[in-house]
Amino acid sequence: MALTDKQLGNIGAAAGLLTSIGSSMATEAAGINQQTGYMLNAINTLAIANVRADQEERYSAIQAGRTLQRAQMESLNYKMAGNALIRNLEKTNAAARARAAANGVAYNEGSAAFVQDANTRNTFKDVGVTDYNALMARVLGFEDATAMMTNGEIQAELTRTSARMQAQQYNVAADSSVRTAGLLANAKLTEGITDFAKTFKW
Repeated sequence: MALTDKQLGNIGAAAGLLTSIGSSMATEAAGINQQTGYMLNAINTLAIANVRADQEERYSAIQAGRTLQRAQMESLNYKMAGNALIRNLEKTNAAARARAAANGVAYNEGSAAFVQDANTRNTFKDVGVTDYNALMARVLGFEDATAMMTNGEIQAELTRTSARMQAQQYNVAADSSVRTAGLLANAKLTEGITDFAKTFKW
């Protein structure tokens, strides 16, 4: 038995409706796929940012440690210089006493005592400077190390904050893609139903 024109038209209308349903479902699936991509980007952005931030903090801690070590070494060098000044003072004053004694002069009186006192005064001024430099080396080293640590922490937090903001943008885009796909899918389905209603012969 051959199909009538009415039956053929109805089959065509039904095929059109099924095509609209399939297209609607494909549009929805594409939206979900796009949402998944955005969500994965958000997760990856946060994960990579956390790794970067951790590395920034570690690097600043290493640099700060090296700065403290350098400051400690510089401080020790100044102390050693101060100790060398004192040892040199002892030798210089011993030589002044020996010269005075060799010349039959009392080494703790008169010009011999004056020379020793002047040597001692001048040397301890220099030792005071080296002690001050040693202290400043430690203080400035500590300040530099603290600044490095603080900078590393701030930079790490900026990296994390930037990543959170970018991840939020991905999440908004993911939600938007699903909503847009849902609207497009509904529009295609509505168009298919409308076309079906217009062409189907009851």
